[in-house]
Formats: sequence, structure tokens, C-alpha cells
Amino acid sequence: MASTRTRGILPFAPPNITDDDIDEVVAALRSGWITTGPRTRLFEQKFAELVSVPSALAVNSCTAALHVALSALNIGEGVDVITTPMTFCSTVHVIEQVGARPILVDVDRATLNVDPDLVARQVESRKRGDRRIAALMPVHYAGQPCELDPLLDIAAAHDLAVIEDSAHALPAWYRDHIVGDVSHPSVRRAVAFSFYATKNLTTGEGGMLVAAPDVLEAARVWSLHGMSRDAWRRYDVERQYEADEDAAWRYDVGLPGFKYNMSDLQAALGLSQLPRLSSVHQRRREIARQYVDAFEDVESLEVPFVRSDVSHAWHLFALRLNLETLRIDRAEFIAHLLERGIAASVHFIPIHVLSYYRDRYGYAPDDLPVAWREYQRLVSLPIYPQLHDDDVEDVINAVLDVVACNRR
Repeated sequence: MASTRTRGILPFAPPNITDDDIDEVVAALRSGWITTGPRTRLFEQKFAELVSVPSALAVNSCTAALHVALSALNIGEGVDVITTPMTFCSTVHVIEQVGARPILVDVDRATLNVDPDLVARQVESRKRGDRRIAALMPVHYAGQPCELDPLLDIAAAHDLAVIEDSAHALPAWYRDHIVGDVSHPSVRRAVAFSFYATKNLTTGEGGMLVAAPDVLEAARVWSLHGMSRDAWRRYDVERQYEADEDAAWRYDVGLPGFKYNMSDLQAALGLSQLPRLSSVHQRRREIARQYVDAFEDVESLEVPFVRSDVSHAWHLFALRLNLETLRIDRAEFIAHLLERGIAASVHFIPIHVLSYYRDRYGYAPDDLPVAWREYQRLVSLPIYPQLHDDDVEDVINAVLDVVACNRR
């Protein structure tokens, strides 16, 4: 396996692309069909089998999956959706884009996932308000599933939909269910996944939605202009020569839909990556274990807390700094790591301090105190399958050296 270093720097999160992946994309290019077609359908089928659901919808991003889920569940003008401040902005953008209002609820300090007790309080406090809460949109932060059972209980009790942002959570498990399982007797539910370049499985850009069959079929229509049939069904070579009342060229438009479909080029990459997802996950787990072993007894560092009833996907390794023991802040810590050849990042700047949401809803940083406090000490370390053990050791040594050189 070749080194991932560029100009002596170990990158934070390069895409994991093999020669087999490249061969599959080339085969798609040579097939004569490069937009949504047979490979996309096969990718949907294989992904549905992976997460144990009847079917899935491939789209061009996790953001698209969240957007069409909201639309398919008829969540829009005049209602509110509860979500977390510890996420990428697109999670909250889609709530605004359908005309609903995001309600940010603070996170659990240990996991940085949305706090179910605070969600319950928010729902109860707003029961007699002038606006209705229509849905919960929890995020499985860094790859650790949030506490789904209490959230689903809240949703069932108050007739709320649940749309899970699982951009980080492939393949994660909550208790005895893989994340993506949408079975529940009384909750309308959807789960959105990301295949962005840095994700555990990548299609370059891309996403997948799973949901109950009726919700998924509505989402499929929303995902491609509101049309009654997609390009593959309209231009299938086998049907071009049929001359009946249901001609291949005929379609209707019943909704003002979006342009969110996945191409066969993307799906070819996904199909190539799916068989090695388990080994990729195992390598991420090994790296996380090495980091935990190295850092868990260091006074200035706090390793991620993992609940005993989940299997973590380890999309991110979010280390926390005990800043009171150091003479530098988080930004300086990251700069010192880079001086030692290690790139790091931060996940995430809380939504309520971003200028659009701060100004629109009048948030102050301490309005969501846990998210604000923990954000200021978060450092995401490199964690991806191409890392050699020597690379992991370099990261560990750099972190420990920065701590040793800057201890109070």
C-alpha cells in the first residue's frame, strides 16, 4: 500500500480508491450508459440488502436524501423540526429549504449526540404553542448511533416523523439493529447515508435513502423532477421498439421535484466498494483502538466515549483537549500538529454560532452550552484504512509531543 503523504504531510482524510474501483468506473464508461441506469438499480438493491430493508433510493448526496425525505413525508411550511447543533450545516439547511423551522436541541456531553431528555422537554414545552413539531432529525455523530429508542418513543407518543442523518454511520449498529433499519410499528421513519469522498464508502459524491416503501416511492418521484419514470425506464433499449399505449417515451410530472439522481458512474464505484466495507470498517476500528490505548491515560486528552450497546462506524476520531492543562488553545494545537507533519480537522462548528442561524434566530453561543463548550476542545485525527501502522504511530507521537511541549 503506497504512502498517502503529500509533501511530507499525512493528510486528514483522502478518498480510499483502489485499482478495482477504477476498473469498475471504466467499465461503466464503456457500457454506453453513464447516467441513472442498471448499475444504480443494482447498487440500490445491494445496499438495501446490507441494511436489511426492502429497497433503497440512490441520490447525489446525503443532503439530497434528507431533502427528499422531508418532502416525501410532507414536512414543510409552518412546522418545526428538532435537530442537533453538532452537525454539518446541510442537515439544518434542508429543514429551512422545505419551509420548516429548525429547533436546535443541545447534545449529550459524553457522545455529542442529541440529548433525548432535552428533546422530550422541548416537545412537551411546545405542545400548546402556535406551531407544530412535525419531525425529529437526529445525527449519528462521528459514527456512533444516537439513543434511538427514547427518540422513537417520543416520536411515537407525539406522532412525529424521524429522519436520521447517518452520513457518518455506515456500518454502525444500535443494539441488535444495523443503522438503516426503518422498521417501527408506529413511527414514520427515514435514514439518509452519505458517500462523499471521505466517507467509509464513497461514490465521490452521493447518498442513499432508506424508508418505508410508500415513503421511498414518494421520495423517488421527488428526486427526479417529479417525473413518473426515470431515464432508464424511458430509454431502456429493450423498450424503444415497443408501440403500445404505455410507450417508453411517455411520462407525467406530478410534483415540482428536484434533480438528485445518482449516475451509473457513481454507482459503479459504490458497487466496487461495498464488498470491502467490512474490512475497511475493521481497519478503522483497529486505528481507533490504537489511539484509545495511547491517549486514554493522558491527563490533557479525552478519548471518545462509546456506549456499550452500539457498534461505532468510526468515521471520525474526535479527540477532546482538556485545555485547562495546556498553555495553548485548540487552534494552536492543530497548528503544532501540522508542524509535525500531521493534518487534523474539527467536527463541527455548532450550527447556532454560524452567522446565518445566529442572526436569523438570535442565538448566543451559551444558548446551547454543551455543544459550544465541547466544540472549543475538539480535534479530529486522521482515521482511514490506508494508514499504515507507522502512520498511526506518527500521529500518536505528534499528539503526545504537542501535549508534552505545551503542558501547564
